[in-house]
Amino acid sequence: MKNDNRPRAYRKDTLLTHLGRSPEAQHGAINPPVYHASTILSKNIAEWENRPDPRTHFGVVRYGLSGTPTTFALEELLAKVEGGYRAAIVCSGLAAITAPLQGLLSQGDHLLMVDSAYGPARNFCNRVLTRMGVETTYYDPLIGDGIAQLMRPNTKVVYVESPGSLTFEVQDVPAIAAVAHRHGAKVVMDNTWGTPYLFRSFEHGVDVSLHAATKYIGGHSDVMLGAVIANEESWLPVRSMIADLGHCAGPDDIFFGLRGMRTLSVRLERHQKNATEVALWLQSRPEVSRILYPALPEDPGHALWKRDFLGASGLFGIVLKPALKAAVDAFIDSLDLFGIGASWGGYESLIQPSYPERSRTATRWQAEGPLVRIHIGLEDPQDLIADLAHGLDRLRAMAAA
Repeated sequence: MKNDNRPRAYRKDTLLTHLGRSPEAQHGAINPPVYHASTILSKNIAEWENRPDPRTHFGVVRYGLSGTPTTFALEELLAKVEGGYRAAIVCSGLAAITAPLQGLLSQGDHLLMVDSAYGPARNFCNRVLTRMGVETTYYDPLIGDGIAQLMRPNTKVVYVESPGSLTFEVQDVPAIAAVAHRHGAKVVMDNTWGTPYLFRSFEHGVDVSLHAATKYIGGHSDVMLGAVIANEESWLPVRSMIADLGHCAGPDDIFFGLRGMRTLSVRLERHQKNATEVALWLQSRPEVSRILYPALPEDPGHALWKRDFLGASGLFGIVLKPALKAAVDAFIDSLDLFGIGASWGGYESLIQPSYPERSRTATRWQAEGPLVRIHIGLEDPQDLIADLAHGLDRLRAMAAA
């Protein structure tokens, strides 16, 4: 886009393509260069001593740790697409979770944490925040505005993750946010599943949105990256804590994150199309009890998903009929196209067993049988279905033996 004062109201797909790049400043190159830099030289002492603080001034190149033009390009794009004030890039999704919580919470404060949160986020509350003198209360993800009963005078943050990790409960984020704000608390959301493209968190009352950019933002299973996007009121304490903790990301990973954003919408569209086709087929299999995927009309969270989200990613859960662990293991091991591994959001399909009952404290996970988490990639869905059919046949044969 040209650097003039013409008013613009471009839509998200256009922003994904054009924001965060300045060819006229880079000899016509479309993509911004990768800056491998730690030391940034000043022309003279006056410039050195008067350079603005990067915590309060966006786009200031002072030291490699606080960002380069490559960093700022990705941060600008992320904030604009999700509707936030500013964004900060960190080294991982977990860093994106922990730094804002440390920035918004102090000794004596109380945190309300959703019971379906990402496991390492829960570990951080139990192992680190407790040592900071912060008390955490876990709550039912389906509580909605009933969260008012758990608010205390010292509740400073309400943390949401929707859909929930492993079990995919869709939270009523606007209702929770309205209660939190009435009590003077901030709302922090893990928005990795929805991405900045599918869930515009700030329009639903979120103050700080967190992303494991390792996943859909990177999109190719080859970066470790996190992103924190905040509204104006929450920006300074969050950005200052990120700086104080020394969080940053490598320049090549930042570049790959920026590249991933350019194709985010088309990849998500394909992920949802493939996932829906596979999920509908799985519903017909006798070995499957139910599918945990909010995009399906049968899902308990479908109405909220349809109201608040602009689409779905390719990650969902499968509750199998009762089966021995050996049979489930044989099912997973027999698959040809599904890798067994952590993370998701890349172009490839993944599968892994899940055990939410091991961590829940505010709620009790009860299911008819074993739970498997599956990520549907960009392969031909008919090939994925044939592969899953082979695996489920193996499971049924072992169960009957």
